[in-house]
Amino acid sequence: MTGVNEIRSAFLDYFKANDHEVVDSGPLVPRNDPTLMFANAGMNQFKNVFTGLETRDYSRAVTAQKVVRAGGKHNDLDNVGYTARHHTFFEMLGNFSFGDYFKERAIELAWNLITKEYGLPKDRLLVTVYAEDDDAAVFWKKIAGLSDDKIIRIPTSDNFWTMGDTGPCGPCSEIFYDHGDHIWGGPPGTPEEDGDRFVEIWNLVFMQYEQTPDSRLDLPRPSIDTGMGIERLATVLQGVHNNYDIDLFRALISASEHETGVEASGDALSSHRVISDHLRSTSFLIADGVLPSNEGRGYVLRRIMRRGMRHAHLLGARDPLMHKLVPSLIREMGRAYPELTRAEALITETLKLEETRFRKTLERGLGLLDTATEDLTAGGQLDGETAFKLYDTYGFPLDLTQDALRVRDITVDTDGFDAAMERQKAEARAAWSGSGGAATEAVWFAMKEKYGATDFLGYETEVAEGIVAGLAADDAETNELKAGETGFVVLNQTPFYGESGGQVGDTGVMTAPGVKITVTDTQKKADGLFVHVVTVDEGTVTPELALELKVDHDRRSAVRSNHTATHLVHEALREVLGTHVAQKGSLVSPDRLRFDFSHPKPMSDDELAIVETFANEIILQNASVETRLMAVDDAIEAGAMALFGEKYGEEVRVVSMGTALHGDKTGKPYSLELCGGTHVKRTGDIGLVTLVSEGAVAAGVRRIEALTGAEARTYLDTQDKRLREVAGILKVGTGDVPSRVAQLVEERRKLEKELADARKKLAMGGGADGGTPVKDAGSFKLMARTVEGINPKDLKGMADEAKTQLGSGVVVLINVAEDGKAAIVTAVTRDLTEKVSAVDLVRIGSEALGGRGGGGRPDMAQAGGPDGSKAESAVSAIEAHLAGL
Repeated sequence: MTGVNEIRSAFLDYFKANDHEVVDSGPLVPRNDPTLMFANAGMNQFKNVFTGLETRDYSRAVTAQKVVRAGGKHNDLDNVGYTARHHTFFEMLGNFSFGDYFKERAIELAWNLITKEYGLPKDRLLVTVYAEDDDAAVFWKKIAGLSDDKIIRIPTSDNFWTMGDTGPCGPCSEIFYDHGDHIWGGPPGTPEEDGDRFVEIWNLVFMQYEQTPDSRLDLPRPSIDTGMGIERLATVLQGVHNNYDIDLFRALISASEHETGVEASGDALSSHRVISDHLRSTSFLIADGVLPSNEGRGYVLRRIMRRGMRHAHLLGARDPLMHKLVPSLIREMGRAYPELTRAEALITETLKLEETRFRKTLERGLGLLDTATEDLTAGGQLDGETAFKLYDTYGFPLDLTQDALRVRDITVDTDGFDAAMERQKAEARAAWSGSGGAATEAVWFAMKEKYGATDFLGYETEVAEGIVAGLAADDAETNELKAGETGFVVLNQTPFYGESGGQVGDTGVMTAPGVKITVTDTQKKADGLFVHVVTVDEGTVTPELALELKVDHDRRSAVRSNHTATHLVHEALREVLGTHVAQKGSLVSPDRLRFDFSHPKPMSDDELAIVETFANEIILQNASVETRLMAVDDAIEAGAMALFGEKYGEEVRVVSMGTALHGDKTGKPYSLELCGGTHVKRTGDIGLVTLVSEGAVAAGVRRIEALTGAEARTYLDTQDKRLREVAGILKVGTGDVPSRVAQLVEERRKLEKELADARKKLAMGGGADGGTPVKDAGSFKLMARTVEGINPKDLKGMADEAKTQLGSGVVVLINVAEDGKAAIVTAVTRDLTEKVSAVDLVRIGSEALGGRGGGGRPDMAQAGGPDGSKAESAVSAIEAHLAGL
């Protein structure tokens, strides 16, 4: 039982046998503690259980927790590779009691595990207790039989744990292993305690007090929190002294040796160790949703990655190295942490992309650095201006400058670097202020500079905690928002998606004791600042307030479904209509999706049906929706489509889903797009997609609207209900409705034609002889008639017939509609067009009807007017005009 995987399994199995719930490791990005950059202890995920804010259905738990210490106050980065026990990533084994057992049982469980299960020799073990903790000392003597010289009382905070200035706290008891007198060092509490002979392997925290601002009170239900680094324990069990000599690291270092062809000895040994450690931390961070960036957690990840990549460069690796080691890591740790296996493609692509880009930066930066420091010797210092120029102009980070100069014992003037950085920010502020931006945008720019970008957690979770960084209202930053007020909240981290790429912003709630906030929208501002549009329902919101954040799950789920369906519809359109189809805009909301695309003509019903079928084929595959990080040029070259109107950096998220079933793409990924939005985990989560409309929005641009999931079901159910109602009215089966409706439409068409013909005949009748009355108007014959219920389109045909009957003369027809408006047609037989124009006549008639203008030819003209009651006046006006000619 000496391999790391065996040690981990034995630990979990032992406590499971002792009635502990085996709980999976929490993510490296803590969801319930916004003060932490990364998970740094096993108890992080149980913080709210210990404080009483959360209850679970078990009172004992055991975990193997992933931990990263490379940012914030817990930062071991610079020591990694040069010491025996420093890591950026390690596993913390721990058992927990939430008001169940306490000191005596915790000590008994620990002692039995390490001496009986793991078989450590008792004479190599000693413990420390807090100086005032007599109970712990008594229990160690009783259970372990340790002599007084093996129970060391420590009076300092080293053996008293606190969660913070207030909250749960209590004494600790640490278990140390003696590696032997051949290694320098003394036991804890002695001047030589910093040596490597005595190594702490397990810390038992007895959480028995609550610290208030004024006093320390007894907790009503004392609890246990323990932590044991698996790497340290493995060194003891495997009989080695350096963590990098255990089986896990030997396997990773062996893979690094194989890929570089450089033996892990001499100066190369530290580089291999750095690479093996940084491979673990970067891979696990990527698997937990952190991607390299220039801010926050992403920046820490990038620092770790680039430090490992620099050491690959030192080993002489000519091509990107670290991504080639991912399979070795998964072989060692993938069974215990399946998220590594699930994210293998993303991890590999991200490492390869980052190292490819970084190698160019590294080669250029190291050359410039050599030139800038050629006159410096050991003990010298590189000026801050030069270090900043390397960073600002050539992309060479400060920490890499420091690391590269470390081997030459040269430091960097960091104060000068910071001054140069601040000067550049001031210049940027001045330049932006003069750019004419809106006042509200100036607020976001200033807040982004003050608080930094918001860490977005929403790809991995919908529930988290965040700390209020800043508040704004009425186009200005403010110090508080009170109940009943609306405004904007900026947090250090958030699961709320900010509107972008066509996807609407998230809504939800934020809460704290005595505080409730409704989030009505989330916007992305100033390149990475997430701005929450809020209404304060209860309490007062101030900066530094810790809030519990909950995205509206049902709404987010619907948005995710519609967003993923948009990708499928896009590809289906290209498959059916052709590759000329390009996205021209989109809206992804909870109730529907809208997709604008380039296409020169309306889609046929058959085309729409095929698009819908193709999209649903991929939904039925229930294929996983994969995300990768790629260089934007590489992504586009690989066939990924970019979103209309989006601005992309050098690195982009590429979302792929499904397997193509038709044409040249058969067997290849169906949809491949650049996208920063949120998506379902599998296409089957969409349920189904149904297209509800298609139409034009601009020249050469069409728009499709569609529904998914429950909305689609409701729509289709409604359509089915209507169909059945129609079938009932028609007294036919639903399958016969189309033919029956077609029959009725044809019958109606015939009846309408017969009715129109009858109306025209009736309209042209009127005299005793059944003809239309004709009168003399000067030297012209005038046939005039006011009619009703005639289609205005038929007036010209009627006028032509009247001219035929008349032989020579003028025809005036006025149709008065139901709304009182009138349409007038004037016609002149061809023999009279030299004497009188139909256009002149129709304008006279239109003016009498309250209208203006009108037009046509000399023999036929048409106009209208708003007042049909003046029809007789119009005829009289035309008659008078003819009489005067």
